[in-house]
This record gives sequence, C-alpha cells and structure tokens, in this order.
Amino acid sequence: MSRVHLSRMLVLEAPERLADGAGGYTESWVAKGTLWADVQARAGRERDGGEVSLARMGYRIIVRGAPQGAASRPVPGMRFREGTRFFRIEAVSERDPQGRTLTCFASEEVAL
Repeated sequence: MSRVHLSRMLVLEAPERLADGAGGYTESWVAKGTLWADVQARAGRERDGGEVSLARMGYRIIVRGAPQGAASRPVPGMRFREGTRFFRIEAVSERDPQGRTLTCFASEEVAL
C-alpha cells in the first residue's frame, strides 16, 4: 500500500432539504467538518450537455478513518468543497483492514 500525504484541506458537506412553504423544498449544503486529504486524479472525459459542454473528472480522495455513523465520516451523496471546487462523493471504502483511512471515489463536473 502506497504512502498517503494528507496535504489538502477539504470541507465535508451534506445536503439538507428545507421546506419552501409552498409544499416543496429547497436543497442547501451544510458543512460537517474539515478533513485533510490526499487527492489523486483518475480518468476524465468531456461530453456534450446540450448548450454547454461538460468536463467530468474522477478522483480518489483519501482521508482519515471515522466510525460508521460519525458526522465526520463521508458517505455517498455528500461532497467535498475546496474553495469554489466541488467533488461529489460516489462511493466510500476502508483503505486498510483497521479502517485507519478511507478511500472516497468522487467526481467533479466543470462547464466548458
């Protein structure tokens, strides 16, 4: 197993639905904490999104482990934020049998 360098500070955010008063809801993002991470780029691609072309890049993001159910443990559907960049978490797994680190598979979409 290669050595990780937790050198990038990311904000872990979870979606929150708020009633809009008209029977619907609006979705906002709530910060759950700050995590140090090792961010590694994976494969990327460009696709036509109609009027706008989109570039989608995959990432492997490694963070310190946290117990199941802890607010600081990433789960699919959450996202990492780094400034104006957002990484949508698609899957999470323990990187080692002891659960000391977690591997998050995430993606970032950018309009071109």
